[in-house]
Amino acid sequence: MSYESATGSTSSSEALIRPVMPELDTLRGVAVLWVVLLHGFYWQYSTLSVGALARKILVLTQPGWVGVNLFFVLSGFLITGILLDSKNRPSFYRRFYTRRALRILPPYYALLALLLVLHSASTPFVGLSFIYLANMTNFFGVACDYGPLWSLAVEEHFYIVWPMIVRATTRRRLAFLSMAIVIVVPALRVASFNRGGSTGWYTWLVVDGLATGSVLAVYLRGGCQRKSVRRLCRTLLISAVLMGVLGYPFGITTRERVLGAALQYTTVNVFFAGILLLFLLFGSSSRKGFVKSPILRFFGYISYGLYLDHLLVFRMYDRIGHRYVPALMPADGHFDLVLLRFALAVGVAIGVAYLSRRYFEGYFLGLKDHIVPGVPSQANALRPDQNSSSGVEAA
Repeated sequence: MSYESATGSTSSSEALIRPVMPELDTLRGVAVLWVVLLHGFYWQYSTLSVGALARKILVLTQPGWVGVNLFFVLSGFLITGILLDSKNRPSFYRRFYTRRALRILPPYYALLALLLVLHSASTPFVGLSFIYLANMTNFFGVACDYGPLWSLAVEEHFYIVWPMIVRATTRRRLAFLSMAIVIVVPALRVASFNRGGSTGWYTWLVVDGLATGSVLAVYLRGGCQRKSVRRLCRTLLISAVLMGVLGYPFGITTRERVLGAALQYTTVNVFFAGILLLFLLFGSSSRKGFVKSPILRFFGYISYGLYLDHLLVFRMYDRIGHRYVPALMPADGHFDLVLLRFALAVGVAIGVAYLSRRYFEGYFLGLKDHIVPGVPSQANALRPDQNSSSGVEAA
């Protein structure tokens, strides 16, 4: 029997870690669509008086917040993989930070400029977001004027600190540290809950999602057999389902009770860790067609820009609608106008995100390999054109 490792191929299957892993674009597309659906429906119109069918649609979009958790798990997995693959190469820090900056900063700062020009966020908020403190604005007495930026702040904090940790420690110790974060962070959420504080939002209360992905990245580089990966995948998925079912009577579905405050994110992260492994297994087998949806991969391709711009487009639609065509604004009994708003605004957001990815972000992505060449394997494994990123900051 041939040895089926996660990094080596077999006669019947490809390696799990490959130069190109398009199935992860599918996951990224799912994640960003969840967030867009949440903001387009439940987030703003949950109290709207509508019919039974429309109410079901609104409720179905409520779990869209989990898209951010999926982004976090992907980021932890992919960024840790990049760092491990380049750990012993020269210019480790320069390569990583330069490539990250070229990927994430141009569209991010372009959005901040638009928020100011369009008067869609306060100057203090934009100033704090400029240095990636969008998830800590309340410490400065500033309102968070643009919600999507909080998760980008979390990822940026991870990008700043994690390379130093990966470079300074062994793979085994990195796995232990990542697992320790997964275990300790829920306890921090409980402590914050008991003090009446937030159970999310802050980096130290949600970083366990990134650490979950990091555990997988280390594990898959440990020479594990493919059957072991399948076993772990089943274990993670079954564990997440059991946590949800057994915890349901005790409030795991809401962060307004202590169990949910502690373990709701954990349950979601464990589930997505299993889903990530499942997609890697399918994507490296004869079943790859199931996890390589062209439509979802397209949304994965534009996901960073779409994540950044969709809420701003919704706001511009509302601003223009209230001023010029108030009859087209959603109201009680008019769910059709909610659908119209969603279709028109998301259509514009998709178009802007695509043009940004193709012509604006693409220019800076083209500079990456000229300035600091990447590394093989994980570093180039994120996009069909090998110019991708990870997590929320996906492209």
